[in-house]
Amino acid sequence: MLRNGESKPNNYTHPFVLKACSQLSLIRTGFQILVHVLHLGFDSNIFVHNAMIHMLVMCKEVEVARALFEESCMRDLVSWNTVINGYVRSGKPNEALKLFREMRVANVEPDEVTMIGVVSSCAQIEDLSLGREFHRYIEENGVKFTVPLCNAIMDMYIKCGSLQPAEKMFNNMKKKTMVSWTTMLVGYAKFGFLDTARKLFDEMPERDFVSWNALISSYVQSDRGRDALALFNEMQAMDIEPNQVTMVSLLTACSQLGALNIGEWIHNYIDKHKISLNVTLGTALVDMYAKCGNITKALQVFREIPGRNSLTWTAMIHGLALHGHAKDAICYFLEMINIGLVPDEVTFIGVLSACCHTGFVNEGRQFFSQMSSKFNISPKMKHYSCMVDLLGKAGLVEEAEKLVNSMPIEPDSVILGALFFACRNHGNVAIGERVAAKLLELDPYDAGNYVQIANMYLEANMRENSEKLRLMMKQRGVDKTPGCSSIEVNGNVHEFVVRDKSHPRSQEIYLCLMQLTKQLELVGYSSCVSETFL
Repeated sequence: MLRNGESKPNNYTHPFVLKACSQLSLIRTGFQILVHVLHLGFDSNIFVHNAMIHMLVMCKEVEVARALFEESCMRDLVSWNTVINGYVRSGKPNEALKLFREMRVANVEPDEVTMIGVVSSCAQIEDLSLGREFHRYIEENGVKFTVPLCNAIMDMYIKCGSLQPAEKMFNNMKKKTMVSWTTMLVGYAKFGFLDTARKLFDEMPERDFVSWNALISSYVQSDRGRDALALFNEMQAMDIEPNQVTMVSLLTACSQLGALNIGEWIHNYIDKHKISLNVTLGTALVDMYAKCGNITKALQVFREIPGRNSLTWTAMIHGLALHGHAKDAICYFLEMINIGLVPDEVTFIGVLSACCHTGFVNEGRQFFSQMSSKFNISPKMKHYSCMVDLLGKAGLVEEAEKLVNSMPIEPDSVILGALFFACRNHGNVAIGERVAAKLLELDPYDAGNYVQIANMYLEANMRENSEKLRLMMKQRGVDKTPGCSSIEVNGNVHEFVVRDKSHPRSQEIYLCLMQLTKQLELVGYSSCVSETFL
């Protein structure tokens, strides 16, 4: 049009080309058109002006959009809404709320689009009180409850930890979109009502990959990996194409279950369908292979990932530590720091675990100290647990107890358990009794604690104390929880509980177990092995 010269752009032309730049995120072209608009003087037109602000916001130049907004004397409701929602989209909810307050001072009445922005801001900062206040304002001032606004209010309540108002809003909606259904589904899952979420999912009039991903991800986050994999099979049967988000959730499910065969199948699926191996998906693959026992494949995938970030390095460090390659884990940790990546608290759990596996006490002390002194990370329960375990295994029980007593937070059962285990291993009954008292105080109905303490007394030839403890256990009605284990065979995950005979092939399993027991007895193991398992 410009090259032709016969027709000149006008007030109607520029909003369209600016909108095209917005949709394609062409910020450079957008700036060129802005210059063209200013040169021709069309910026005095409110429609062109708003199109300029909208283009900048959509191209993630919200501060430039705000500057343009402030410099202009022309502002209508669309101008305010565009910048407010631009801040929300950019993850700056406080700026959005601040601008909304300025809007009210300027006596500009908000509409449903404005309220979507401010309600979404409350969701981002998880301010339930303010969110309720805005909901009340909408009701009292006759703002139209459009479907997008209702969806935003539901999302706000769910993210702010209040399910009931979201459920009420959902049930009262006469018209629901897929976003409405998915938002409510995520809400039920977040609050632990996964069966209700599944029922809602089945009732949905239509579903896209976002809905499927939401439920699959919810199963994974609740450690229900088998349900996640089963749902993926349904997804395939419905010819719904999975994406990177789906694959990440499925790989996490495989990591939870130790399902290597299924994880390998998913990896082949990713390759076959040419799903882009971005850093998030690559990290999930590394984590899956490491947790499912194939550290060689984890290292191979790690090297293939483009643009590895700190999460990728952290997954690899954890994997190496898990497989006993402590020196390699520490080397990877040091290399990660050398290339300029900053470790987080999860990375330190990995490297401290590596030190614990190999008994590198001095290195562990050094890394633990660097957390706060060099990287400004306050040690959490898991870090203290690693250190107590490291010191305890090295026989430094007194130092481990001193560390526990110096903690700024109350130790949990994991830390106390690690310290007690060290006391038992090294025959330190005095500290063991102090720790045992805290363990029983923390959870008086944990059968495992009673058994461990009784065994410590037996090993120290304090049989009378052991019998007293077992009597206390009986008087309190504490029963030992049966153990549970799982194993993957030919892509299927089987779960077993002690003395469980519900498996369809239980007779064969027990027959095999008895044969193994006989072989153990032949090489010197006690017949109590069979009693333990059967």
